[in-house]
Amino acid sequence: MRGDLPIQPRMFATVVLEDRIPTDHPLRAIRGLVDPILREVSPRFEVLYSRIGRPSVPPECLLRAMLLQVLYTIRSERQLVEQLEYNLLFRWFVGLDLEAPAWHATTFTKNRQRLLDGDIARVFLGAVVARADVQALLSRDHFTVDGTLLEAFASHKSVRPKDTDDDSPIDPGNAGVTWHGEPRSNATHHSVTDPDARLARKSHNTGAILGYQATVLVENRHGLILDAVVGHVSGTAEVDHACYLLASQPPTAQPRTIGADKGFDTRTFVDTARDLGFTPHVARKTRYSAVDGRTTRHHGYAISQRRRKIVEEVFGWAKTVGLLKKLRHRGLATVDWVVTFTLACYNLVRLRTLTAGPAPA
Repeated sequence: MRGDLPIQPRMFATVVLEDRIPTDHPLRAIRGLVDPILREVSPRFEVLYSRIGRPSVPPECLLRAMLLQVLYTIRSERQLVEQLEYNLLFRWFVGLDLEAPAWHATTFTKNRQRLLDGDIARVFLGAVVARADVQALLSRDHFTVDGTLLEAFASHKSVRPKDTDDDSPIDPGNAGVTWHGEPRSNATHHSVTDPDARLARKSHNTGAILGYQATVLVENRHGLILDAVVGHVSGTAEVDHACYLLASQPPTAQPRTIGADKGFDTRTFVDTARDLGFTPHVARKTRYSAVDGRTTRHHGYAISQRRRKIVEEVFGWAKTVGLLKKLRHRGLATVDWVVTFTLACYNLVRLRTLTAGPAPA
């Protein structure tokens, strides 16, 4: 039987957001993980806000909204606010009442420095890692480290010689902007759009881009991210960051291994790893390798070389889903915050999968 088309929509309705969300929706499990973590982080919010003045948007709501932006690959904060206006699922997850208006997109901009000052992203990542540790999901013996190049939110047209004070565009219409044949280096040039970005390239066969170096440390059992660092690109940045991440791990008397690719087959990394109590399971170079047969002859070396590729899943997810293929923020501090928060979101997705019950028959 054909249904009747309503002539006039109902003027009044009673809607409970909780009833509109399916019980098996993935965001229910994510929110079940996020809410206890936000309660743990809540004391840090107290020192970031003044005790007088108008009430601000709760930081818990802002972080939940930013989490949605990463999980659903929403390209801008304005589009995110637009979704909050009519998407009941998003309103429920963020904690917005059905009749409450969504805040303005500039709310994220105005509160970003406050979140940066409190280092909330790193605290959030640490809380997620601690929750995984309580559930015995982490390996404290076997790790993998790797780095990736992140493209900065700046173009070659913004690169100027450092000895000039003119930051205005050479040609407002971009028609006459050309740098072909001009020698450029980080020692003589910088971007006026993002001065913290550095010229870099993945290999000798690719062109240079403005970017940042991101390095992550993962455990080998489930591929959860333990720590990450973002810095300037240089010839030794990846190894320097890796050494810093290893040194930040708590010391232990148990033997530990660290897997890595050929880029870490350097005397600096191998010696530092051994000094910190890690056996360097590094892929060997064809010539002048810093890893000898004392390491490669063991069965665990082959296992580490297989498991180290799990870190590529992190980079793949972060760049395709987590909006890190091309950064949307400028400045080293902001980029580090965004990358750290995105990696914490990745851990939440992994935790949701690892802690989910068996599928119904």
